[in-house]
Amino acid sequence: MKRRLLLVSNSTLHGSGDIKRVLFVPYALHDRDAYTKTARDKFKTLGYEVDSIHEASDPIDAVQRAEGIFIGGGNTFRLLKGLYDSKVVTEIRRRVLEDGVPYMGSSAGTNVATISINTTNDMPIVYPPSFYAIGLVPFNINPHYLDPDPSSRHMGETREQRITQYHEEPDTPCVLGLREGSMLLVEGNKATLLGTTKARLFTRGKPTVEYDPGCDLSFLLADAH
Repeated sequence: MKRRLLLVSNSTLHGSGDIKRVLFVPYALHDRDAYTKTARDKFKTLGYEVDSIHEASDPIDAVQRAEGIFIGGGNTFRLLKGLYDSKVVTEIRRRVLEDGVPYMGSSAGTNVATISINTTNDMPIVYPPSFYAIGLVPFNINPHYLDPDPSSRHMGETREQRITQYHEEPDTPCVLGLREGSMLLVEGNKATLLGTTKARLFTRGKPTVEYDPGCDLSFLLADAH
């Protein structure tokens, strides 16, 4: 397994010295041109050129030529629908898992790197043909995970309750709650929690577990989870 992934809760960009051009996927926002300009300007300060998939005449060919792939945040349902509409889900998976092309996901881009988008925080403003995502890792992630606030007067469901409800369904995978400031680095079959905040792991039928930055989470990459 050649995968090299950086899955981030927020939109902080981090450089990687072995590529010069990045294929940006702006499908999560409506104004793809403006989103691409923002990404292009930011990556330029890091020393990278950006090609946007929405500017390519053939999106599949753009993925096949990519040195690195970055999928940004926004609405996860819109993003996944865009990936299916442009027919690049399978090709992104192949390039990352088989060719070792570096992949970075931020927020919604992190969601679509997992098994499914069932644990996203977003409203379903559009309907993708499937909730199954790219599947670069065999578990789900909840970016921007928020802990319950005991002093809050808000009577809605907490993030913890929503994930628990998800696990009431059969055969649902682990969910890693990534708080702001945390990220997951995956190199082959090794996964490491990075950043400044802890992550919370939800496993169906088991108590939740907290992990500190620097922890080895490689066990999550086993298909049994």
